[in-house]
Amino acid sequence: MEPWYKIVTPREEVRQGRSFNPDEFAIALEQVVAGTAPEDYRDPAQFFSRTCWTRALRDHAGMVLRRLSGRTDNTAPVLTLVTQFGGGKTHTLTALYHLGTRGEKAVDYPGVADLLREVGLASVPAARVAVFVGNAWDPQDGRETPWIDIARQLAGDKGVEALGPAAKTTPPGTDAIGRVLQAANAPVLILFDEVLNFLNRHRDMAEPFHAFIQNLTVAMTGTSHGTAVISLPRSQVEMTEWDMQWQDRITKVVRRVARDLIVNDETEISEVVRRRLFEHLGNERVRKSVAKAFADWCFERRAQLPPEWTAVDTAATEAKAREYLRARFEACYPFHPATLSVFQRKWQSLQQYQQTRGTLAMLAQWIARAYREGYTSAREEPLITLGSAPLHDPGFRSTILGQLGEPRLGVAIEVDIAGEHSHARALDADTKGPLRDIHRRVGTAILFESSGGQTDKVAHLPELRFALGEPRVDTTSVDNAALALESRAYYIQKVGSDGFKVYHKATIRKAVNDRRASLDEEADIKPAMRRLVEREFRRGAGVPVVAFPGDGAEVEDSPRLTVVVMDPGIEWTGEGALRQQLAQWTKQRGNSPRLYPGSLVWCFKKPGRELREKVELWLAWRRVEEEIARGTLGGDYDRADQQEVREKVRVAEETAREEVWAGYRFVVIADPQSPDGLKVIDLGAGHSSSQETLCGRVIGALKSQGLLNESVGAGYLERNWPPAFKESGAWPLSSLRQSFLNGSLTRLVDPDARLRQKICEFVEHGDFGLASGPNPDGTYQRFWYKESISEDEVSFEPGVFLVLRAKAELLKAGRPQIGPELTPPQPVTETRSSPGSGTSTSTLLPPTAEPALKALRIRGKVPPEVWNRLGTKLIPKLRSAQDVEVSVDFSVKVQGAAAEGLKADLRQIVQDLGLSGQLQIQEET
Repeated sequence: MEPWYKIVTPREEVRQGRSFNPDEFAIALEQVVAGTAPEDYRDPAQFFSRTCWTRALRDHAGMVLRRLSGRTDNTAPVLTLVTQFGGGKTHTLTALYHLGTRGEKAVDYPGVADLLREVGLASVPAARVAVFVGNAWDPQDGRETPWIDIARQLAGDKGVEALGPAAKTTPPGTDAIGRVLQAANAPVLILFDEVLNFLNRHRDMAEPFHAFIQNLTVAMTGTSHGTAVISLPRSQVEMTEWDMQWQDRITKVVRRVARDLIVNDETEISEVVRRRLFEHLGNERVRKSVAKAFADWCFERRAQLPPEWTAVDTAATEAKAREYLRARFEACYPFHPATLSVFQRKWQSLQQYQQTRGTLAMLAQWIARAYREGYTSAREEPLITLGSAPLHDPGFRSTILGQLGEPRLGVAIEVDIAGEHSHARALDADTKGPLRDIHRRVGTAILFESSGGQTDKVAHLPELRFALGEPRVDTTSVDNAALALESRAYYIQKVGSDGFKVYHKATIRKAVNDRRASLDEEADIKPAMRRLVEREFRRGAGVPVVAFPGDGAEVEDSPRLTVVVMDPGIEWTGEGALRQQLAQWTKQRGNSPRLYPGSLVWCFKKPGRELREKVELWLAWRRVEEEIARGTLGGDYDRADQQEVREKVRVAEETAREEVWAGYRFVVIADPQSPDGLKVIDLGAGHSSSQETLCGRVIGALKSQGLLNESVGAGYLERNWPPAFKESGAWPLSSLRQSFLNGSLTRLVDPDARLRQKICEFVEHGDFGLASGPNPDGTYQRFWYKESISEDEVSFEPGVFLVLRAKAELLKAGRPQIGPELTPPQPVTETRSSPGSGTSTSTLLPPTAEPALKALRIRGKVPPEVWNRLGTKLIPKLRSAQDVEVSVDFSVKVQGAAAEGLKADLRQIVQDLGLSGQLQIQEET
């Protein structure tokens, strides 16, 4: 399908922009009578060649011609033309003037022969025609009053004489008017135009003129070969209170015998427009092809379109309905039917809308601009749709607002639809091909469909789909564009489930965006982002959470798995200084190496402004809600509005919360196998609709990759038993614990608690044994196997061992195997000689009596360089004694700024050791 501007050719005055004034399309009937009108109106042949014989015009002319021929069926002695300003009244009067004055010669004019056949007449009756144009009439010699002027036009001096000498001051009676009609000696046609203009200008003649019209109406009923046609405007916008009063009085006078005729059949305006604005419509084959393609597209999607365009009733088949729609597309070409029908469907009831001349002037301006832009911008639209209206042109925009009578909509058009920085243009930045400028086109169609004078001032989605859809554009594209534009716009609001409307008053969204622009970065946005992120990570967290550390020293060195949430302003890119810094923080806490780097799980936000924008919107909605509650926002907001705002606040907060889930997608953990000691995990996009918490999502990702477990089984420990301890069969619990903390074994959420619990289970079930206090002979001072033990017995110290099952069985049986790690001292023996032999045997000495208990106390200061050895050498030795009691008394001095951090670390360590009730940390003054 070729673009429309390559097929049709507008008239020269349209292409040159000389048809933008509605007055260019207005007929001055007095100029036609005087022979001074433009040739298009003055010459009957040319006038009828450019006239569309609409049904309304055929009805009007047919009634007049039948009346002039003496036929009184389906006619009336007085006809009133009632339309709004610019509705085609004067064009109808001009057509009647040319028919009446040309008589039989008029049959040769275009369309007249067909008219005669339709009304059953052989020829056009010649008539005496009188024309009264109220806005041009003024008293002059020989024409001192309107009735004298009319009498002179009908019968010359004889007609004036028939009125009598009193006619100069007094309106004639019915007899005098009847004598004028007889003096005409022919059928009589009297045409009245702009009557209210005359009454307003000559108010002193209003009463006499009213009496004249009343008497004329009575007189016309007495003749079968005469009729009077009076045009009256319907629009009250162009009438003063005086005008309305006198229109009402005149209407009551003629109503007894008159017949109202509504000018311009709305279904035929397309032909009027095409004849007036285009020189030719191009190739007929192209028009038919385009019409068929659009009609077929409509019927394939008729469930999504207005039913009036694709309705199939019981009296018509679908094929006939499809053909009827195809004919409508062809009749309107190059316009889309919705482009023209909107003015009849919705605009015609606007009081200030100039139905014919206003539409012609507006469409002339529209076509001129769209025709040029079609070539300069290589547009592809096959038809002129509502979306192609050049609202970005100030002149055209002014015309539209004038026709609507709502200049306040100018701001809405500028901000949301057609301005240089409008929301529609922003959304259209990346649109291409058939969807080029789809948001601007949708916004324009919403304006036309929702701004008419109808009761339901709403543009519904089916109307938008029909007005903008085409074989290359599906209905869902129109729906998506409408919803996207409404969500961004300030003056376009959703109405009901499928409606949209352009308001002159900004929606609440405008206030929201104003409040959003006033948000302070440091005081509002950053704190709100941090609060939201921390709240989401702490909600339901089963592990410790550290939020937004400024440096590595703020993150404690704890064996328990800890989630560290980085500030939302720090975005993970996977490289650069941030990664180097994180590697250092993972290995060291300040200047000290970390004992438990594997327990840290760093969480970073992905790059982008999504979270910030959603938090800004949430804060803005919340401010608007607060201002409405205080009554400081301005405007009238009822309970429904307040409820809607509350819902918007809730949705905005939920959306920001969802963005936390989607944004914090990178997890970084320690990995001894990596060159820089870090492993990065991309969680992917997340959402809060799942049942897990945000920390749970992080932990779940570690578990899914085998990097974290809730617990371990006996088989896992056997498979990962260190080779160095294979022969001895005993694994020190201090070494076992460290293997879970340094990354050698899997991570545990709480390694100390889980290991204690599992070791107790292993011992009770006979999977492993537990021993403490090794003796030189390979036995242990304390040993448990296949028995219940308390978790208090499980201590992660060098002198406590997890024992393999095989060795545990031997120890249980009293036959320990001595491994290389335990070299027992030579036992104390006694040599005895066997009687009668020359040999001697060595036997163990019998146990001696235990001495009395003695108390030992160790006191003194311990230098820092032997602190670690104190725990590995001295403490285990003390465990072998009875009634051991250990007290500590540490005193340390630090810089004031570091005191709080150290106190927090000490409390955590005391808590990890399970000594919170035994050790107190106090600050000395």
